Amino acid sequence: MVTLAWRPALADWRQDIGTFRIGIVAEPGAGNAVPGLALLTDAYSKALGMKVEVLVARDYATLIEAQIDRRVDYAVYSATAYALVSLRCGCVEPLVAPTDADGAAGIHSVLVTRDARISKPSDMASRRIAIGPPDSVAGTLMPLADLAAAGVTDLEGQPLLQRAASASAAEAMLAAGTVDAIFGWERASATRGGDRSPGGGTVARLKSAGIPASALQVVWTSSLLRYGPHAVRSDLDADAKRRLVDFLTGLKDRDPKVYRLMERGHPGGFVAVSAKDYQPAVTLVRAVAGKSRP
Repeated sequence: MVTLAWRPALADWRQDIGTFRIGIVAEPGAGNAVPGLALLTDAYSKALGMKVEVLVARDYATLIEAQIDRRVDYAVYSATAYALVSLRCGCVEPLVAPTDADGAAGIHSVLVTRDARISKPSDMASRRIAIGPPDSVAGTLMPLADLAAAGVTDLEGQPLLQRAASASAAEAMLAAGTVDAIFGWERASATRGGDRSPGGGTVARLKSAGIPASALQVVWTSSLLRYGPHAVRSDLDADAKRRLVDFLTGLKDRDPKVYRLMERGHPGGFVAVSAKDYQPAVTLVRAVAGKSRP
């Protein structure tokens, strides 16, 4: 009797939705073409037991509007795009996010100095610091959002701050000795308490440029900015959410080909996430919005 009562209830959400619609942002220059679209659609359809369609959006702004307007049930976002839609409507819920092969789950912004020229962020007032372009996530936006907790309440008002045209330009300034510290980035794990992950990042790039490892120190680290999530509308049926999480978290081992089509940049597999994992992204977006108000 329990089984008979459960089966019609299970079918209700599929009947209510009719077609499950997934939104993704097109790769630059790809138009509406999505590599392996038929395989992706088939994989989601089997996981949910229903018809699936994919909407290819030209940018995140278009994708956000589509999910707010209920034209997509599920969307693949960057961390900041997810934060934007969350603040806009509070109608979305992150399900999973990708990881790297070594377990890295996102990035920190870091303040890197050379030869112990500064020891803490509050030293910035008397030292030359290179900051990235205005739209640089790790080089500008994350420090803007996070440094208040370290006692620096007006990052861009620091008297000796120097704006670098790019991350590479900032690194060259530190290598040449024209600044005492720069803002950069590093990959980090969430499951190991935010431990640093080897490979890539500003410190590694500076070492490659010839600065001895012993001369470099990280004197401030931001909150972890997770890699962008796959998010659904919060009112999606709980059974559908469970099926999607089970499908995605097991996908790398079960079907590596489909996983590679879905996630090219982070080969470590998907892990379940929640809204609290993206609070740093929300804080970042709020800080940027506050800065842009007249």
